[in-house]
Amino acid sequence: MTDDAAAPCVRSAYDRGITTLTLDSPHNRNALSARMVDELSDALAHAGKDPATRAVLLTHTGGTFCAGADLKEATSPEGPRRLVALLRAIVELPKPVVAHVRGHVRAGGLGLLAACDVPVAGPQASFAFTEARLGLAPAVISLTVLPRMEARAAARHYLTGEVFDTAEAVRTGLVAAPEEALDGILAGLRAGSPQGLAESKALTTAAVLRVFDRDATALVERSARLFGSPEAAEGMRAFLERRSAPWAL
Repeated sequence: MTDDAAAPCVRSAYDRGITTLTLDSPHNRNALSARMVDELSDALAHAGKDPATRAVLLTHTGGTFCAGADLKEATSPEGPRRLVALLRAIVELPKPVVAHVRGHVRAGGLGLLAACDVPVAGPQASFAFTEARLGLAPAVISLTVLPRMEARAAARHYLTGEVFDTAEAVRTGLVAAPEEALDGILAGLRAGSPQGLAESKALTTAAVLRVFDRDATALVERSARLFGSPEAAEGMRAFLERRSAPWAL
């Protein structure tokens, strides 16, 4: 067993009402492998049941918060279903989830970010929906992204795949605040009652959960179809081989 295989992908720590979950899989840029999704789901469930936990802080090691799907596992038909279950678990968790981003967020990682209640990001963070460049689309992650992000901005960034910064992420609603607000946010959460926080979160997530109920099955099917297509296979192969896809002009 290698060190990477033995070490956990998600590390947990607790301090004064805040359970911090750290994505720690640097070898694949914290990609959403089956193992990462399972470990994060388990850690969230544990925090959700912990009476001492007032809120969850989701953060990361290394220069990437989350690179999206693990392309080496991308042909698995269970991948989209696992991701839907993880995103819904964050939205439904009875504890607020704060994300702290200090690096790159790409593709499916943006769905993870958007599922969180209060994402904050530092000046070194960058964001991009890269799916269209690979012959894919941000299908499953639309469940959390589109209810949060300004519509015109979502259209631009879904279609172009261009990299944008924290200021743009805040302006469009994808990120709640720059990272200097983090201490005040955590202090506010520590001052809230467990019941008050849970019921207040439920009000803010009700519309997102209605989107899950309406669209999740169709988006899982779309995602699986796209990942299984010849065009996407070529796009992912080009990406892994660090060359341009044949359609890039």
